[in-house]
Amino acid sequence: MTTETTNDRPTHRIYAVTKNGKKRFWQPIGALWAHADGKGFNEKRDYQPLNGAEIVIREIRDEPETDGNGGAQ
Repeated sequence: MTTETTNDRPTHRIYAVTKNGKKRFWQPIGALWAHADGKGFNEKRDYQPLNGAEIVIREIRDEPETDGNGGAQ
């Protein structure tokens, strides 16, 4: 099965978010590419966390957002 993407650059980044007390650590683990028809995504993960991390998908922006703890948000 092949799907056409809008371009070669991913549209969203995938993060594994873990907590240590009040701090959250955002580790980038992959990316998503939106389908040209806007009805789905292709996903590529570099690894799958096994420590119970929350998986968060965020739209990629020009300026990286931070959560105040050095991680992306």
